[in-house]
Amino acid sequence: MTIKEIQEEIVDEFALFDDWMDRYQHLIALGKSIDKIDDKYKTADYTIKGCQSKVWLYAEKKDNRIVFSADSDAILTKGIIGLLLRVYSNQPAEEILKSDTDFIDEIGLKEHLSPTRANGLVSMIKQIKLFAIALQSN
Repeated sequence: MTIKEIQEEIVDEFALFDDWMDRYQHLIALGKSIDKIDDKYKTADYTIKGCQSKVWLYAEKKDNRIVFSADSDAILTKGIIGLLLRVYSNQPAEEILKSDTDFIDEIGLKEHLSPTRANGLVSMIKQIKLFAIALQSN
């Protein structure tokens, strides 16, 4: 699936929930489904700066696609990074770099996060794109 198709699928999924408690539960479930980062990458080098919680993100290139793994010490934050990995992992670097993040506004995520978590979300997206830049020509 393309990034846009995955984003549309996520928007449709979140539309099924009537309230934000259900949406938070869905986010938490997404966090439980992510590819866990290897413990050897749970270091300062792979910590996303600007997040209230600890978030570790690792990326590698496999068959011209960027594959991400991550973890967090907070369950909701793990859900947020899980959502982003669902969109961006196993995608070509060029597609990651040219994609937008409108789906986040469409599902209302940013407006339902505390300011520090919203800043963390922006930091996660920035780090994903930085990995895509770094691995684009490898």
